[in-house]
Amino acid sequence: MQVIGLSESLSIEFKSDQKRLTDSEIIEAVVAFANTQGGDLYLGVEDDGTITGLHVAHQNPTQLTALIANRTIPPVPVRCELIDTTPPVLKITVPSRPSIVATSTGKIIQRRIKSDGRPENIPMYPYEIISHLSDLRLLDYSAQPLPGATVDDFSPLERERLRTALRTFGGEHHLLELSDEELDGALQLTTLVQGVRTPTVAGLLILGKAERLKALMPTAESSIQILKGTTIAVNESFTLPLLAAVEKINATIKAYNSSEEFEMGLFRVDVPTIDERAFREALVNAYSHRDYSMLGRVRVQLNDEGLTISNPGGFTDGITLHNLLDAEPHGRNPTLADALKRIGLAERSGRGIDRIYEGSLIYGRMLPDYSESTAHLVRVYIPNTPADKAFMTMVFNEQKERGRSLSVSTLLLLYLIKRLHRPTLNNLLDCSGFSETKVHQILDSLLEKGLIHRVGSGKNQSYVLSSGRYPDGVREASVRYNVRPNKAKQQELVVDLIKSQGYVTRGDVSEHLGMSLPQAYHLLKAMAEKNTITLLHSGRYARYVLADG
Repeated sequence: MQVIGLSESLSIEFKSDQKRLTDSEIIEAVVAFANTQGGDLYLGVEDDGTITGLHVAHQNPTQLTALIANRTIPPVPVRCELIDTTPPVLKITVPSRPSIVATSTGKIIQRRIKSDGRPENIPMYPYEIISHLSDLRLLDYSAQPLPGATVDDFSPLERERLRTALRTFGGEHHLLELSDEELDGALQLTTLVQGVRTPTVAGLLILGKAERLKALMPTAESSIQILKGTTIAVNESFTLPLLAAVEKINATIKAYNSSEEFEMGLFRVDVPTIDERAFREALVNAYSHRDYSMLGRVRVQLNDEGLTISNPGGFTDGITLHNLLDAEPHGRNPTLADALKRIGLAERSGRGIDRIYEGSLIYGRMLPDYSESTAHLVRVYIPNTPADKAFMTMVFNEQKERGRSLSVSTLLLLYLIKRLHRPTLNNLLDCSGFSETKVHQILDSLLEKGLIHRVGSGKNQSYVLSSGRYPDGVREASVRYNVRPNKAKQQELVVDLIKSQGYVTRGDVSEHLGMSLPQAYHLLKAMAEKNTITLLHSGRYARYVLADG
């Protein structure tokens, strides 16, 4: 028998229709897709992909489209089309919806992947409804009045900490002139419920007494862990108001954050292991954007390899790994995020992600890595890699000449040109996630300033950092070998590089061996096939390590 050539996934489902699939089963499958990512439902296909055909009752696409619209709330506008197979199959394409969808009988269903990798449709529970609405920006959970809370649950100590933060972090100073009640109202820390001032979720998170916060919001837990090699230096979990938690974690990290001094002309610059502003922004982001309807904790871990900060709740709707730096800023908890901005603790522009990237880019270090984030967790890893003095000097001098900081977009393209070996325009588009117009605009500005040069012409045209501005750069790597080493020597150099830094990427191999990215890819692929090295992750985040044994 003919097979469809696809397999079931989060966005694909097969349904047998030999015995006439019931209307309710079709509606529930559509609702599950609409409440997840959308997808395609194939009627007339068995679970193993074998095509067994449609029941006569489902061979009218127009009639089925109308049935689905009438039996979903709000109506889901699906597209039904007959696929010309033998026997025929009906494909129902379901869009992801900007609201929660239910069946006309009141069932709210979603899709998920089971532990065996197969998809299933399951009920959406009340706490998941709150989380989903927050993801879709239809509900601000942090603005909701907190059941059981009263203004007596606010701590005088936290009120004073709030006012100190306003002065220390350059918040809106006019807020200091307000009374406590007026300040609570201005920051939406309270709301009126039947004429009574009641703490909001944001209010208790910022001003709540620790014991009341633990009782009323068990999801507000935090943890910090410091590892020195395999020795645990700090390992602590706690439930504290947000400002106190940030202060405690910041003080702990600061005690272990060493620095190195660099000379740049007449200036001496201290370069910390972890950029303090980037760390604070990443930490505040974790508290601002975490899903407080989910159990879990904001977790901070510092070890010899770098810093990891994670929080419950995945990226909100419209945010992906590829558009982090270019997406319109919006958070899961707007009221909480706005309060932290006005206090001065968070980036006022809402572009905290820029500050996090800048904290690595200005030192020429490896980029922050969000690749381990999931649908239910955001995790950022900031690698502890050596600062690139030549890159720092180039950036420092350019910013001094311009009289202002370089944008994160400009820093990123400079970093990519440094990191990759003679990247083409397409390489830069793929790695940055920026639009072609934006990349062209930045490249033209960098060319005009003499920071970069074009190499080659036509489709082979690529970019390098100017040797006059970056004398220790990639341009020298391209001529490091007058005679390119043979295959055996290339593989030996890759192994040495992995031993020195723990892993390599295609960009690493391209830079150190003076070869193109495709050549580096084929070299690494050949070594992986010989089991000399092992591939970790895939795509943009592919890394290679030495094979076990």
